[in-house]
Amino acid sequence: MADFSTCPVIEIKDVSKQFVMGDNVVHALRNVSLTVKQGEYVGILGPSGSGKSTLMNIIGCMDTYDSGEYKLMSIPVAKLNDRQQTIIRNRLIGFIFQKYHLVSTYTVLQNVMMPLLARGESYKEAEAKAKEKLAMLEMSDRIYHKPNELSGGQQQRAAIARALIGDPKLLLADEPTGALDTKTGEEVLKLFRTLNDMGHTIVMITHDLKVASHAGRIIRIVDGEITEQ
Repeated sequence: MADFSTCPVIEIKDVSKQFVMGDNVVHALRNVSLTVKQGEYVGILGPSGSGKSTLMNIIGCMDTYDSGEYKLMSIPVAKLNDRQQTIIRNRLIGFIFQKYHLVSTYTVLQNVMMPLLARGESYKEAEAKAKEKLAMLEMSDRIYHKPNELSGGQQQRAAIARALIGDPKLLLADEPTGALDTKTGEEVLKLFRTLNDMGHTIVMITHDLKVASHAGRIIRIVDGEITEQ
């Protein structure tokens, strides 16, 4: 078992990924290398089509790569089968999406409980932990509401609580303010800074320099290549 107290969270070395689209070959990533240490807050910045979404999917164990090496908490991801990668996603990564991805028929509390129930924890334990995370995010008065009864900012807070519920080693955020107005987006970014100050490792994908500037380190990606760190 890896020593999680000392190893980097992300180690990517010379990773490439290409897609075949008809007669064309699209090089989504070209020999990308990247290390993210524990406790870092990294913004990956790039325009549409730059490869940042492909990189995010590889980091999140949601896509494969053609060559190179990727280790998450010293675990070589390419050597894991589908079931093992599912477990890794559930236990090591907390996902935060632009569109929240909350289940519309569930309450906020039920949505936040889902990752723990998926890994086999009891309903009682999952409920207690979900209430604790929601209280931390000032959402205790909304736990029995459905997502369509919440503002965009409240939905994102619920999604962040769900990402945090399993105590992941990495928070992976995809355009987390993209569906929010400017004021609410700033509030969410302040929350990210607070979470980072608490010791959470965060990787945030964005096309917006102003959003990326909230991170402690900015990595630019253009045409599948990292051009600046």
